[in-house]
Amino acid sequence: MSDIKEKLKTVVQETMIPEVEEYLEDLFKLLEENKSTPDDMDAIKEMESFLVELENILLVIQEDKMSDKEYQEVYDKIMDLIHESEEEEEEEA
Repeated sequence: MSDIKEKLKTVVQETMIPEVEEYLEDLFKLLEENKSTPDDMDAIKEMESFLVELENILLVIQEDKMSDKEYQEVYDKIMDLIHESEEEEEEEA
């Protein structure tokens, strides 16, 4: 497996999917406690869809359906998302 495919697989499996699942758990807790807002409901739908996209990325890697250039583009977009999220967390602190 090429280096970029391995890096993409690692970041999706070890960072993105666990973070999305954790966020979804928090949203579902709000829902169970009847504390959710319409925005929370929208976020649940978006995060579930995003989770499916991440799982599809892993499937594409497994089946080797893209070029290394395409894997690099996806990896770069994911890293941008991670950096944006980190910056937002810093601003909130």
